[in-house]
Amino acid sequence: MTPQYDKIHNRFKFNGLHFDFEDLKEVAYSLIKEGAPYEKATGNFLMDWLNKEDFIYVNTSGSTGQPKAIKLKKQAMVNSAIATGDFFGLEPGDTAIDCLPSHYIAGKMMLVRAMILGLDIDCVEPSAHPIFDYEKHYDFCAMIPLQLKHTINYTSNIDTIIVGGSKVTKPLLEKIKTKTSKFYETYGMTETVTHVAVRQLPSKGHKGQSLFTALPNVVFGQDERKCLTIKAAKLVKETLVTNDIVDLKSDTTFKLLGRYDNVVNSAGVKLFPEQIEDKLQAIIDERFIIAGEEDEALGEKLILIIENPRDSVESFENRIKYLKGITRYEIPKKIYFVDKFSETVNGKIQRDKTIDAVIG
Repeated sequence: MTPQYDKIHNRFKFNGLHFDFEDLKEVAYSLIKEGAPYEKATGNFLMDWLNKEDFIYVNTSGSTGQPKAIKLKKQAMVNSAIATGDFFGLEPGDTAIDCLPSHYIAGKMMLVRAMILGLDIDCVEPSAHPIFDYEKHYDFCAMIPLQLKHTINYTSNIDTIIVGGSKVTKPLLEKIKTKTSKFYETYGMTETVTHVAVRQLPSKGHKGQSLFTALPNVVFGQDERKCLTIKAAKLVKETLVTNDIVDLKSDTTFKLLGRYDNVVNSAGVKLFPEQIEDKLQAIIDERFIIAGEEDEALGEKLILIIENPRDSVESFENRIKYLKGITRYEIPKKIYFVDKFSETVNGKIQRDKTIDAVIG
């Protein structure tokens, strides 16, 4: 029988203590009244989850557009939690860390997984460098790449770590390769109730995968733009059409190429900024963005925007010129410097806002 949103698993623990449905309301009230700011956010979510409504409103991050509130069915969130539990083999009593803010879907879903699957979850402040018990064994954790970057040397006691919210950089991937935990990059969004696909990253003793693989009860397709479509009846009623261009390998696997709205068409050649950015990570330490700018001759020309650079334009041009594996089409025609990228409240780069600020 499928668990329901108005029931709490009898093995669920919150910061080491067991609470049932009614007890949790008191915990939520206490967090709102007396907790730190991040605890107040957790308390507010728990109050929303424990009320009589069968839905909640969840805010998108605003990294790919204007932030907006999306109405999600609580049972869809339960179904997402079950799919994650099934995929990763999570069992009642397993231990987990929640170091993500409860304002957004990823943090909310860590709590839902714990309540529905019966996890023993430790909630810590969702900072860039989360502090948790580095000596304690944990079965499961979710982080953004920035958090993993700062805690990568303290992950040996965590069995499985999922990473999402922004791109996993090349330097971080190299560090992951030396660690014994299992690491998975996630693909998903607020509309799909967090991740609907994962890709294992290579780590010590684990080979890794090049393709994203669907979670249970999720089927992929493509539209005429080669963008990914998602059928996940237990999460969302309608087929979801994304702006993510993919190389679809099967109805459950794909390779992510880039966003449709980011593609640069330069003299008839379609360039994917995300793929070029992957190559440039090897030679640029600062945060940067590849984009397109209107050009009379080319239609669009490729540009590079670098945040708070430490070298000159000429230095970057020379590095790129001699970078192995980059094609002549992928070499930026112009380089811009900015002091600071536009960001969402939780630290994601607002790509369009940053580009508009540079080139108007």
